[in-house]
Amino acid sequence: MVKLRLKRCGRKQRATAVYRIVAIDVRSRREGKDLRKVGFYDPIKNQTYLNVPAILYFLEKGAQPTGTVHNILKKAEVFKELPSNQTKFN
Repeated sequence: MVKLRLKRCGRKQRATAVYRIVAIDVRSRREGKDLRKVGFYDPIKNQTYLNVPAILYFLEKGAQPTGTVHNILKKAEVFKELPSNQTKFN
């Protein structure tokens, strides 16, 4: 199963982390090999970049976003672009 989740990047042992939003296999670690990078999230500066066509592709194929990624996508109104029968997530 594929999930859309955050992957930490930046310096080690630093409190100010920056995250990539990636499509990744469920069995992989947080820093493991991802299938594709689909976005970027900086919680300190509150900046977000989303590759919406790639995100929609993975959501249509059945990928499940984690809670935090779901909130980011909901705030960016990505779910409004999905067909109405695919808007049900955990």
